[in-house]
Amino acid sequence: MPRYRLLIEYDGRPYHGFQAQGALPSVQASLERAVKGFCGETPRVQTAGRTDAGVHATGQVVHVDLAKDWKPEVVRNALNAHLVPEPIAVLEASVAPEGWHARFSATERRYLYRILNRASPPALDQGRVWHVKKPLDAQAMHAAAQALVGHHDFTTFRDLACQAKSPMKTLDLARVRREGEAVVLEFASRSFLHRQVRSMTGTLAEVGVGRWTAADVTAALQARDRKACGPVAPADGLYLTGVSYRS
Repeated sequence: MPRYRLLIEYDGRPYHGFQAQGALPSVQASLERAVKGFCGETPRVQTAGRTDAGVHATGQVVHVDLAKDWKPEVVRNALNAHLVPEPIAVLEASVAPEGWHARFSATERRYLYRILNRASPPALDQGRVWHVKKPLDAQAMHAAAQALVGHHDFTTFRDLACQAKSPMKTLDLARVRREGEAVVLEFASRSFLHRQVRSMTGTLAEVGVGRWTAADVTAALQARDRKACGPVAPADGLYLTGVSYRS
């Protein structure tokens, strides 16, 4: 039974997250309907990461096991045809190596958060950015973010509903930069806690507007207390941009 590795992108606004949730719309359910429409099979689509409601992806990785050997380009094109008009696209398809798993073989996940930092609201990017009117100091945000890099107890930045067994995670990258009217945050780790990126982003935004200092971020991390977290950033600006795998 061949396993197909799929690179996908999607606009998360119409969905209650990636994971199938009964009758609620989800990315997983839409992909599985596309698979059934293509070949009549009903396998479970496995993912590298279960994004929350409203979160987008430009580099999500999933896999699906099919009974028949298909050319990868046939799988890609057929699934895209059955996904119309939903905002989900299969960018690449390939046959996965023996033993490879979209989730368990992953060694790093990368997220990007986009903040539109101007007085006027977005016209073209509604639902795809977090609109912050007050000027943000991206350099101060970046400096404060470095306290989060490394192996830490991230209880402060962990949603109360998180089901991870441990709050210990290693954050490999936390970068903040300004791109014109946008402030872009990048994070990389082997895995993240539930709403960790949005929690860190909201906290760093407090630094950006001058309400918090870098020392406050360090103190919040060391508190290991969810109550010490700043406001949680909305899902609108968050993108899963890539997943890395061991060679």
